[in-house]
Amino acid sequence: MIEVLGPLVEVLLAIALVVLVLRLGNPLPPLDPRPASLALADTGDTRLGRAFVPMAARHPGLSGIYPLDDAHEAFAARLLLVRRAERSLDLQSYIWHRDISGTLLLDEMRKAADRGVRVRLLLDDNGIAGLDQILAALDTHPNIEVRLFNPFVIRRPKGIGYLLDFRRLNRRMHNKSFTADNQATIIGGRNVGDEYFGANEKAIFADLDVFAAGAVVPQVSADFDRYWACGSAYPAARILPPPTRDSLAALGVEAETASRDPLAREYAKAVADSVVRRLLAGDAALEWAPVVLISDDPAKGLGTAALHALLGPRLAAAIGQPKSELGLVSGYFVPTGAGVAAFSAMALRGTKIQIMTNALRANDIAVVHAGYAPSRKPLLKMGIRLWEMKGTNPGKRAKLKFTRRRNGKRNGTIFRSSGSALHAKTFTVDRERMFVGSFNFDPRSLHTNTEMGFIIDSPLLAGRLQDMFVHDVASVAYEVRLEGRRLIWIEQTPGGEVVHRHEPGTGPLQRLIMAVLSHLPVKWLL
Repeated sequence: MIEVLGPLVEVLLAIALVVLVLRLGNPLPPLDPRPASLALADTGDTRLGRAFVPMAARHPGLSGIYPLDDAHEAFAARLLLVRRAERSLDLQSYIWHRDISGTLLLDEMRKAADRGVRVRLLLDDNGIAGLDQILAALDTHPNIEVRLFNPFVIRRPKGIGYLLDFRRLNRRMHNKSFTADNQATIIGGRNVGDEYFGANEKAIFADLDVFAAGAVVPQVSADFDRYWACGSAYPAARILPPPTRDSLAALGVEAETASRDPLAREYAKAVADSVVRRLLAGDAALEWAPVVLISDDPAKGLGTAALHALLGPRLAAAIGQPKSELGLVSGYFVPTGAGVAAFSAMALRGTKIQIMTNALRANDIAVVHAGYAPSRKPLLKMGIRLWEMKGTNPGKRAKLKFTRRRNGKRNGTIFRSSGSALHAKTFTVDRERMFVGSFNFDPRSLHTNTEMGFIIDSPLLAGRLQDMFVHDVASVAYEVRLEGRRLIWIEQTPGGEVVHRHEPGTGPLQRLIMAVLSHLPVKWLL
């Protein structure tokens, strides 16, 4: 009986909250005054400063870049930056999970604050499930300040907020940056969570970040400052319920438990073997190149940013028109009609274009696939090559499953595919320059969420990415082709070429669902 009454009471309380908010409105607490703070500039004498200031002096105006394409290495790089920081940590993320990697990083952040490091943590409020008490407790630390981007007033269930304030809450901060002592930073596509750091072989994201030092780091710090001070960044103490007395101690206990997990031992080994450890010691080389940070005006989070201040138009202007080659990797590729026309115009000018995204069974948000699927035939007709990442166990059917709970834990989300998913957001132009960041080629990145990324003028790195399409992509992805009016999927296997005449891993029901979804007017939400 108690098990039945518990959820019922929650539902009744939620209904009461809705009625109350509808009567009183959905007021956010006052935003200002807020404690003002800026990135620290006097950090040349820190350990990170002593490691990178001399290097930067030998490469004036350039930035040192190291790609983080290995998931465990990406975790190790973040942990090492937190441990090496002496003055400041400025951390920005769309998602921060309460799992092994998320807990270990939060605890290391607390330890850094204990030794005097100033920590500023800016998180999108849509991606911090289960962390209210821990974040509220961390915010009470004298050296830690937590701010939440576009916060939800009603904390549980948060989804009610979308019903009451959809226009604002639909706009999320998708940026990811991780900066230590204003001397070294990591930006890219990864959120903080086990699936982004190679938790297991069945549920991981293939992703890309870059470690950077040199001229671009102050640009990242300045960008963090403007998001920190923007009209969407609320002090956590004004949004979250007060922490209990043992909330901070609970974080230490959780971290101790997490550290005994086999995955944590894998992370520890990655830290010990990390190339970034050697970079910090001056025993490994960075690629020094001109790098520019571009990002959305944070006013986009309130729908008030000017068009010229958005990342999309600035990215197009900075990249220019590809002359010979364009290689694009995007986990969530949903080109609008204008996007299809732009790619088609490039192809007509003779640009060889290759695009890699997720197959249905590899997409972690399979409804996005319905937004992408109608663009395949128009792009293929223009001679553009399309590749779709297979995911884990590509022989199994795509699972379009609804949310359910087993042993109290969520198992899947609505229309979520199983298996590994491509999550990287990067492209290369003419083997001369490349982009790495959080920006997907979809309407949400263009018009709704805030995004950021680097434009890197490096023929070496751009060439390596383009070479992936030459040497590696066929081993991990299907090539989609047109056979008359129908699509086929070509798979290269050890036994030879296999031709799939239906979407690989799907049955009639899955294909019917996707066909229906592709005709719904929801592309603007994807």
